[in-house]
Amino acid sequence: MLKESMWGYAIIVLGILAVGIIWFFANTTRTDQHNFNLLKETTEAALIDSLDLAAYRLDGTIRIEEEKFVENLIRRFAENADLSNTYVIEIFDVNTEPPKVSLRVSSKKDTTATGEIVEFDMVNNLDAILETKYYAEEKEDENSNAKN
Repeated sequence: MLKESMWGYAIIVLGILAVGIIWFFANTTRTDQHNFNLLKETTEAALIDSLDLAAYRLDGTIRIEEEKFVENLIRRFAENADLSNTYVIEIFDVNTEPPKVSLRVSSKKDTTATGEIVEFDMVNNLDAILETKYYAEEKEDENSNAKN
């Protein structure tokens, strides 16, 4: 009876140890690709969230609100970013119509390798344009057909 309970304890300890090792390597091996994918997806979501729906409903123009975009981008990026890094978000250009943004995210991380502090930077630049398959002419045609 004692042997079976010791095996159970050993399996639980090994499971906790394996989860700890996976967590350690996941936190130390953050890559530039991870940061770029995070930046790309948060930028796209922030563009969609900041659409000016009133302008779209009136005349079919696709336009974003600049302040709303900045707020959404920073909120979404902060919710998903790695907290052990220091991020600097620079927004260079926000065109409201057509929706286009240019931005750069720099990240710094201090790591210790063999007792010395190593600091490295990762910089991601992104130019994003919100595209749609609908055009203002099609919207006007739909509105005129609906009135008839």
